Amino acid sequence: MPPIPLHRFRPRLLGSLKGYGRDRFLADAGAGLTVGIVALPLAMAFAIASGVKPEAGLFTAIIAGFIISALGGSNVQIGGPAGAFIVIVYGIVERHGLANLLISTVMAGVLLFAMGLLRLGALVRYVPVNIVIGFTNGIAVLIALSQVRDLLGLRIDKLPADFFSQLRAFGQAMHTFNPHALVLGLLCFGGLLLWPRLFKRGDLLPGIHLPDRLTEAGMFQAAARMPGQIVALVTLTLASTLLALPVETIGSRFGGIPQGLPAFALPAFSWQTVQQLFIPTLTIAVLGAVESLLCARVADSLGQSAFPRHDPNQELMAQGVANIVTPFFGGIPATGTIARTVTNLRAGATTPVAGMVHAVVLLAIVLLAAPLALHVPLAVLAGILLFVAWNMGEWHEFARLRQFSLAYRTTLLGTFVLTVVFDLTVAVQVGLVSACVFFIWRMGTLFQAQPVPSGVAGVQVIGLYGALFFGAVGKIEDLADQVPADSRVLVLEMHRLVSMDASGLDALVQLQRALQRRGVRLVLADLNPQPRSLVRRAGFETALGEGGLAATLDEALRRWAPAQPLSPAT
Repeated sequence: MPPIPLHRFRPRLLGSLKGYGRDRFLADAGAGLTVGIVALPLAMAFAIASGVKPEAGLFTAIIAGFIISALGGSNVQIGGPAGAFIVIVYGIVERHGLANLLISTVMAGVLLFAMGLLRLGALVRYVPVNIVIGFTNGIAVLIALSQVRDLLGLRIDKLPADFFSQLRAFGQAMHTFNPHALVLGLLCFGGLLLWPRLFKRGDLLPGIHLPDRLTEAGMFQAAARMPGQIVALVTLTLASTLLALPVETIGSRFGGIPQGLPAFALPAFSWQTVQQLFIPTLTIAVLGAVESLLCARVADSLGQSAFPRHDPNQELMAQGVANIVTPFFGGIPATGTIARTVTNLRAGATTPVAGMVHAVVLLAIVLLAAPLALHVPLAVLAGILLFVAWNMGEWHEFARLRQFSLAYRTTLLGTFVLTVVFDLTVAVQVGLVSACVFFIWRMGTLFQAQPVPSGVAGVQVIGLYGALFFGAVGKIEDLADQVPADSRVLVLEMHRLVSMDASGLDALVQLQRALQRRGVRLVLADLNPQPRSLVRRAGFETALGEGGLAATLDEALRRWAPAQPLSPAT
């Protein structure tokens, strides 16, 4: 047995540094600085929404972000905590505890590395697009739902993990509604929506055009390059502090952020724990693989020919290493992040150095400015996450559903509803099963067995179209009853039969036996390579007897046109 071919571990960084000079470094450093600033509020917000302390998100963005860029297979991908993981991480922490989340993340990292090593990166592309849209939109809804507590300033000690329990908790705590928190959150969300429009040709709103002298000013141009999340975070935090608004902050809930990275620590480990964490581990690994490779494909499409396309297997191995290492320093699951990757690309990044600089920038902020995070209102972070959820969801796909088939609509909506109401793991499992069932049904309906005029007395011809597999064998089982009583030969013209599986072959064997009992000969004509190979390997050519396989339909008709005595097939 030949050895399994393994993927060579070769980070994209090694090839990117050939001919690397000062100009490219400055471009990458500028992009890394921009992304590092953008990643700061997102990393904290993702961590808080996931049920862990804000520093866990920062540690993940620093450590995993550096590793993914240094060892990955993409020139511009930025790794770190992602919105897609919020629901998964929160559920694991609620059900199994933080220590088990760290163990599950390490095991998911091992799976990701193994997937890349075994060249399984391409398999992620076979996840149907309607399933991806369904669970992406579902996750976006759950992210938004998880921010209702902080957006409304509700006093809920511990938010439940499941959908209906969360709704019940919101209703029970509605008497603690804080209007100041709502105003801050809505100002943040609205500001993030308007910020890009403000600097796009000077158009703030339809019909409102800013003067050219203002849009051409240096201060205006400098402001245009500022990330909206940082502007919202700084301005609203200052406003909340100066006005002494009675809202919950990072300091009041978590006691602040430590200045420095945590020490290496081993979580408690047992085989009994590993058995309980199998499903969460698999969920983290699969979701991380899908998210990172989708993100890399988006970067490739935006980057066009500016740099080589990503290496999916190398990217999975880098994601694996990052998720193995980061939990030992208090981090949470990491993957490729579309928003930060696109920001990195548009800021002028050309190599993985930009992603490494982004991690260094975050580390410098943690070391120098961590105490300032004490005053950040949680309602502002909720507004940022609402904006992330808004951009994350592909809401236009719901409006386009009527353009697609019933199977497509059912799978997308089913995955969406199951993600929101039950669990992402259940949603993906049911979505994949339903997609397979609908695919089998569709392929079965495409298979046709249609009569073809033969022009020869006693010879019936039926043309087979499509794929003869286990989902279509029912149309073969009825053919024996459709052959007229005076027939001597049944010819199956198989030129348009593209493939056949073992179940299809068995249906032909049963058809041949049924015809033989009636004294009718079965002939297969014009087989494509795959069906012909299967027929010969299974010994069915011998069972058909001499002349049982014909190169063309004309050859079969010429052979059986004369009245010949029919010898029983061997």
